[in-house]
Amino acid sequence: MDFASRLIRSPIPFDPVQGGETSALLDLPPGLRPLCEGVAGCSPYLAGLMRTEGDWLAASVRMTPEAALAAVLLSLDPVPLADLGAALRQAKRRVALLAGLADAGGVWTLEEVTGALTALADRAVHLSITRLVAEEIRRRKLPGATEEDIETAGGMVALAMGKMGAAELNYSSDIDLICLFDETRFDPADYHDARAAFIRVTRRMTTLLSDTTAGGYVFRTDLRLRPDASVTPVCLSMEAAERYYESLGRTWERAAYIKARPCGGDLKAGERFLRALTPFVWRKHLDFAAIRDAHDMRLRIRDHKGLNGRLVLEGHDMKLGRGGIREIEFFTQTRQIIAGGRDPDLRQRATVPGLRALAEKGWVGHAEAAELIDLYRAHREVEHRLQMVNDAQTHALPTVPEGFDRLARFMGQGDTARFRADLLDRLQRVDQLTEGFFAPTEAAAEPDLSDHAAKIVEGWRSYPALRSARAVEIFERVRPEILRRLQRAANPDEALTQFDGFLAGLPAGVQLFSMFEANPQLTQLIVDIAATAPGLARYLSRNAAVLDAVIGGDFFSPWPGVAALAGALEQRLAESPDYERCLDAARRWAKEWHFRVGVHHLRGIVDAAEAGRQYAELAEAVVAGVWPGCLAEFARKHGPPPGRGAVVIGMGSLGAGRLNARSDLDLIVIYDAAGVEASDGPRPLAARTYYARLTQALVTAVTAPMSEGRLYEVDMRLRPSGRQGPVATSLQSFRAYQAEEAWTWEHLALTRARVMAGPAELGAEVESFRQELLARKSDGPRVITDVAEMRARLRTAKPAEGEWDAKSGPGRLQDIELMAQTAALRSASPARATEAQIRAGVRHGWIAAADAETLLRVYRMLWRLQAGTRLLTDRPLDPAEVGEGACAFLLRELDATGINDLRSRLDKATLDTAEIIDRYIGRGDSA
Repeated sequence: MDFASRLIRSPIPFDPVQGGETSALLDLPPGLRPLCEGVAGCSPYLAGLMRTEGDWLAASVRMTPEAALAAVLLSLDPVPLADLGAALRQAKRRVALLAGLADAGGVWTLEEVTGALTALADRAVHLSITRLVAEEIRRRKLPGATEEDIETAGGMVALAMGKMGAAELNYSSDIDLICLFDETRFDPADYHDARAAFIRVTRRMTTLLSDTTAGGYVFRTDLRLRPDASVTPVCLSMEAAERYYESLGRTWERAAYIKARPCGGDLKAGERFLRALTPFVWRKHLDFAAIRDAHDMRLRIRDHKGLNGRLVLEGHDMKLGRGGIREIEFFTQTRQIIAGGRDPDLRQRATVPGLRALAEKGWVGHAEAAELIDLYRAHREVEHRLQMVNDAQTHALPTVPEGFDRLARFMGQGDTARFRADLLDRLQRVDQLTEGFFAPTEAAAEPDLSDHAAKIVEGWRSYPALRSARAVEIFERVRPEILRRLQRAANPDEALTQFDGFLAGLPAGVQLFSMFEANPQLTQLIVDIAATAPGLARYLSRNAAVLDAVIGGDFFSPWPGVAALAGALEQRLAESPDYERCLDAARRWAKEWHFRVGVHHLRGIVDAAEAGRQYAELAEAVVAGVWPGCLAEFARKHGPPPGRGAVVIGMGSLGAGRLNARSDLDLIVIYDAAGVEASDGPRPLAARTYYARLTQALVTAVTAPMSEGRLYEVDMRLRPSGRQGPVATSLQSFRAYQAEEAWTWEHLALTRARVMAGPAELGAEVESFRQELLARKSDGPRVITDVAEMRARLRTAKPAEGEWDAKSGPGRLQDIELMAQTAALRSASPARATEAQIRAGVRHGWIAAADAETLLRVYRMLWRLQAGTRLLTDRPLDPAEVGEGACAFLLRELDATGINDLRSRLDKATLDTAEIIDRYIGRGDSA
């Protein structure tokens, strides 16, 4: 479709004489005359361009505007450096005229208009840089560079920042550039000569684009966004820029890089630089402190420009003033900075796609985002009309009535009063939508406190989290709400005391208190945790970053399962540049998910059985995720694994697929060197030594206390021969030991073994042997006798730790699990989970169905007690110590009316199961 057929609107000529005279000079299709009369009658600048470029316009409007734009840009490619300035100025005139008409006539959307202006800027920058670098190469001023380096500008790149980076240029935009060069392309001895050449290129490019001549100008070019612009050269090395951002980069610079995009020169080098800068721009934690930084920046801009005060249309700045374009951009960019480190989908350069992505991920309401998008587009249209009038770099509304009349007509409105009212409404609406997000609320009045509570609160000012003035300022605003929510707890004094423990353990507060201020629901969660699970609250004080996950958008989504967890961890580890950072990344990731399971359990979103499964699946994903990196790091030093490699096997509760909040991991490693005696690497090792040290490396990877803590404690005592055996066992030795030497308790342990990581073929072989062995040993004459003896030893070695111990003692979890493993062994069942093993015993005919139902009922009850206890405390359960909130949680979990009710039910249940197990296994007293 040609230009005229796509028209949907037209300006009203403010100066009909100028509009008519200009249109009469042009050879235009009849359908375009009203548009050209309206535009020329409102914009002296565009009227002048119509006269200057009339012949070109007459030909171009007979094709599609997209084809006309492409022809202008393509015509620049063969232009030599000597003629480039004049050619670019002509192209600017033509693109400005084409975009102005397409905009005023509704032929192009806002994005298409700004995209056309940006496309010209990209072409101008790229051609200027490559032509100028080519001249430096021909003059032999760029060391080592040849003709082949011209297309990549010898390693120099211009990064488009701001509106140019986002493809959002307006009619009179400066173009903000940061010019860099890849120092790795030059010998160190040539560094200074290369830098001098690129500085010359940058200065000449700026002159070529910015200077105004008889033909106009191309783009005013601003280089002040570069690092430390007052003291650094106009083009600097990528290495120097990286060092600056790593050590001195500020929040406003992070925000600027949201829109950064290579636009000229060596584009691939520019992309590499931006990837290297990703950790600086996109923080892995949710950065709510950026909200205050953005608010402070807004206020400084307003103060500097004199834009504070009542919103009045006369002279109002559509970009920087209240309710203006910058408010919407800041609103969008700040939300992106907060969450974009964790969600790459939010890393949109342009404002409209950024708002849409934020709405899609739940950071902004869909209706709010849609309204802001409409307001943004309307504001940008007003901005464009202001600039089109006289090609002025302005965002200020007129100061006289005549100016508003002209602007209203240019917008196609004949009623100036209505136009003014609508414009004022839009500015006020933007201010309403954005101001509440940025501006910190005033501190509310605090509730009345008891003397005990007042004394605790008075002590807060000495805590490490409140050392800085910034932390104190934010906390003063959120403290009243925290205290009000604490007073609504079942036992307010107890909840306050436990929150005090959480606060005392925090090493810093700015980021967390900012999160509280932006997310009141997070405050309630902390209060709930402090009032219910002080152990979890203490954990939080040392690992506050896990709260990021709560407001990350999918905290309450369905559990993803092992495969999805493993994939997510693999992706997280792939972003880490080295092995140590991989391990820290794994710790951060695992803590977030571990915390999620605990919160879901605490709030009743999942029950104890589901929480146990989720903890186990998380651990499996961690083992499977850490193992490849551990193996690769070890192989880098000692060569690939000899033979067929090794598998990591989960034992105990991990193998059974049910862990609690504080479970260790029982692991063993089995390898098959397949006759290969040693590894082949920089430092080769004998096969046995290789796998032993590899296993130790895995244990270290999981257990080592690093900056992000440790993943899990690991227990390897279930390997053949226990502590006396090698930490890694060959497949041949494992087979022989299990078949000929292993004790019955080791066969019982094998009923819960499950391959977690390693080569699939080797894992399948280990599993096949496990099932074969269980079948072979199922009817051993001493199985029941050995189990009875083992039960007696456990009763002596691990007696119950008080009346509330769900695990140790007759009729409790360990006793039931021993019965279940015996059932699995006797029935040669491959089942690993306790409940499935007991059912296998029923199918085999060894356990009566009624007894099995009792065992299963009590097992579930004890597991709920055990899982709840381990979530609440790391000590033996004492209802008097854990507090009312914790007791209420346990009573809810076990559906009990009170502590005495629970005590009597627990006593009866364990007596029942102990009597059942006595009948099947015996007490082992004669052992």
